[in-house]
Amino acid sequence: MKSNVVKEKSYAFALRVIKVCRYLNREQREFVLSKQILRSGTAIGALVREAEHAQSKADFINKMNIALKEANETAYWLMLLKDSSYMDEKSFLSIYGDGDELVSLLVSIVKTSKGNPNEKK
Repeated sequence: MKSNVVKEKSYAFALRVIKVCRYLNREQREFVLSKQILRSGTAIGALVREAEHAQSKADFINKMNIALKEANETAYWLMLLKDSSYMDEKSFLSIYGDGDELVSLLVSIVKTSKGNPNEKK
């Protein structure tokens, strides 16, 4: 079976986000920001999975672009959690790095897909 790096990394990232949310709820008693990061952080992988069965190249690009936006939003919530002292620097850097890697992968996929309009997905 062919490996799909963005699919694997977005799934692993979603699992990390779930663990962060569990920690925020149980240990920090923080519920509002954790709900936001849970939504955006898990949406990335779901959109990547949706893109696998896109109806057209335009649909594929759209779904990957939305996944990119969700990854960028997740980075915002992570920064907010760190800067409001709900997350320590070490934890932040670890998960933020994974999210940043996803952003880079998604930017590359979107740019490549847009650059080859006649190529099939």
